[in-house]
Amino acid sequence: MTNILISGASVAGTATAYWLRRHGFTVTVVERAPAIRMGGYKVDVRGAALDVLDRMGLLEAVRARSTEMTVATNYDAKGRKVVTMDADLFGGRMDGDDEIMRGDLTRLLYDATRDDVEYVFGDSITSIGEDGTVTFERSAPRRFDYVVGADGVHSNVRRLAFGGEKTFARDLGYQIAIATVPNHLGLDREEAVHLAPGRTVNVYSTKQDTNAKALFMWSGDEDLFAAFAGMGWETPELLDAVRQAPDLYRDTLTQIHMDRWSKGRVVLVGDAGYCASPASGQGTSLALVGAYVLAGELAAGSLEGYEREMRHFVEENQKLGPTNIKGIVLNSKGMIWFQLRMIKLLPLLPWKNAVIDRIAGGIRRAANAISLKRYVE
Repeated sequence: MTNILISGASVAGTATAYWLRRHGFTVTVVERAPAIRMGGYKVDVRGAALDVLDRMGLLEAVRARSTEMTVATNYDAKGRKVVTMDADLFGGRMDGDDEIMRGDLTRLLYDATRDDVEYVFGDSITSIGEDGTVTFERSAPRRFDYVVGADGVHSNVRRLAFGGEKTFARDLGYQIAIATVPNHLGLDREEAVHLAPGRTVNVYSTKQDTNAKALFMWSGDEDLFAAFAGMGWETPELLDAVRQAPDLYRDTLTQIHMDRWSKGRVVLVGDAGYCASPASGQGTSLALVGAYVLAGELAAGSLEGYEREMRHFVEENQKLGPTNIKGIVLNSKGMIWFQLRMIKLLPLLPWKNAVIDRIAGGIRRAANAISLKRYVE
């Protein structure tokens, strides 16, 4: 029986565990956190990833947990409403695409695997030997036939097997921060957005969430609080709330580019191997599709198939990151004025379908840039 260790109980990790078990492998997942990570931000599921969820029998469960966002409204510095647009168009969703909280999706995947997969929480890999012997921070050494790194953009497995992060990371020049804050704006499945040159604030509250998420994106290397100091609208109150938040996450917008995702007994999936950055809107879909293809090709006897099947799909989705971020964080007042004006005029334009395709069409094409094999029935 082939024994496989997965590092990271992420979406990529739990989805890979699911498909490996479907193919008859014995699977262990090691996760540094003490339990499945709940919470997080909302994530999109598009294109081929919807097919993967359908083949897992989880698509309807995902739809039942949809964020059900309705509108996104832009406000000026004095709090005046500028323009409102449909939330799906704002998020680039079309053709049945859906949105779910990351923690809800991880819980669904974990529940679908917990009875057939060994989960080891509160531990982490410290070394991977050429013979497959793996050492851990807490557990005794064990031998595995393969080790899968599904441990995110700052992957520990990638560092151990392939080298330092700087070799593979491409900084897009922007930063992101998100935290849970009180819903003092009374949002109900709504997004509230304020733009300033080089800075974007987005506050949203999803279905059945009594709190809100405050999302900040900005260019440059300033600290969050320095970058947004003096910004209008609700920004000062949101920054005060973020200072008290128990779950502030902050990172640079970075992509991971590698010539190969496998080396000997080690293989990477999801952000660990090909992070497209949150700006792409495709990180979760890449993880789901990557998990499906990796397990299927490994069951067929070779990791070369995984490299071959995923390469074009990864490259097309990674192209979205640098492009999308320029439309999320605008660099001048003129660009902000023009974008908001176009949104306001969109319903009146005779060529509005072409404009909508420009907004969402590129994401749709990238999300479907792979023909999924039928590995198992």
